[in-house]
Amino acid sequence: MRIALVSSPAELLSAREREFAGDLRSLAAALAVQGHDVVVYTRRETPDRAEREQLPPGVLLQWLEAGPARPVREAEVAPLLGALGQALAEAWREDRPDVVHAYTWGAGLAAAAACRQLRESALIGGGPSEAPIPLVQTFGSFGAEQHRRPGRVSPGLAKRIRLEVALARTADVIVARSDDEVEELARMGTSRDRIRMIPAGVDLERFHPNGPAEARTASVRLLAVGELSPLSGLETVIAALRGLPDVELLVVGGPDDAEEVERLQKGAAHLGVGSRVQFLDAADYAETVPDARPRLLRSADAVVCVPWHGPGSAAGVLEAMACGVPVVVTPVGAATDVVVDGVTGLHVAPRRPDHLADAIRSLLGDPVRHLGYGVAGADRVRSRYGWARVAADTERVYARLLPVVLEPVEDEVLEEVAD
Repeated sequence: MRIALVSSPAELLSAREREFAGDLRSLAAALAVQGHDVVVYTRRETPDRAEREQLPPGVLLQWLEAGPARPVREAEVAPLLGALGQALAEAWREDRPDVVHAYTWGAGLAAAAACRQLRESALIGGGPSEAPIPLVQTFGSFGAEQHRRPGRVSPGLAKRIRLEVALARTADVIVARSDDEVEELARMGTSRDRIRMIPAGVDLERFHPNGPAEARTASVRLLAVGELSPLSGLETVIAALRGLPDVELLVVGGPDDAEEVERLQKGAAHLGVGSRVQFLDAADYAETVPDARPRLLRSADAVVCVPWHGPGSAAGVLEAMACGVPVVVTPVGAATDVVVDGVTGLHVAPRRPDHLADAIRSLLGDPVRHLGYGVAGADRVRSRYGWARVAADTERVYARLLPVVLEPVEDEVLEEVAD
């Protein structure tokens, strides 16, 4: 099968969508391992890169000319999506894929425009008719969900919401990553028979229980994972430390999160727990340093992810579970599906530091349950969330969209039937 995966320009991506773009690369690699011909398409942002790059194992990355070959401001990106659609159509005239899978709404708009151009040019040209290229869509986030968030609404969000609704009705299939996404799509008017639920995956070769752990000095270590934002619930975790003496908290952030880190540090100091909260540089634990993040996760007694608004990603929760570390989460977003309460981890109410502290004390004070959650979590991830399983589920979605090709019947068989 010839598969085209389309990614939005990086300038258009939120932090959560950049994580989804990383998932796209993992999915591409897993599909290639299964024997498919996979090409990832996106807009060129630097002039000095080759038009095509070979990504291991067996995935081709193709940069397309769509606007200036440089990073642009977010406000400049949307007008470039038309040019990206044109570039995709030109590429697919030369090398037609069997199926197109777009990641994020911007990529979906460009891919849908390209598929439409190819259909229209075939009709105008009067050449041999071909079946339309099937379009599969995965949304990294939703404009409507962002609109419901507290705080200032970004300009252009209303237009984005309208475009997402149109895209959801245009795509042949929408792949949702969680039950929350399924409900969001239903609110957008998407027919449920066109939605397929396939969760995000995790790299089981990188994240597993049987590896070294980062050294530590504190007797008990908590690690908070998730997006660094006022909606992430980190204030709740920091406040819970008042009921968890001798426990240190590690939070991984990046340079883009400096303002939020400063706010949280001031809050921790005000609560008298500042000396027990440490913020780590995300660059030190990125995918380019393969063993660093698993070592950090294995060093934790528990991993906490307690956002109070969703839908959110469960990537960090999956990685922790894969490493055999018990998790404590709020039932928000994908974590609701990933963590089975009382079996592979604990669900706690959002924005209740007293409840969170009680749950963590109870978990850490029961070694049998602590071990059981870790083992059950690792087993659940291995059986359901490995990229090989996710790719196989995605492959089945693609296959159902392809036209049935009948093998030619031999004359001998026809004669046999006639007799």
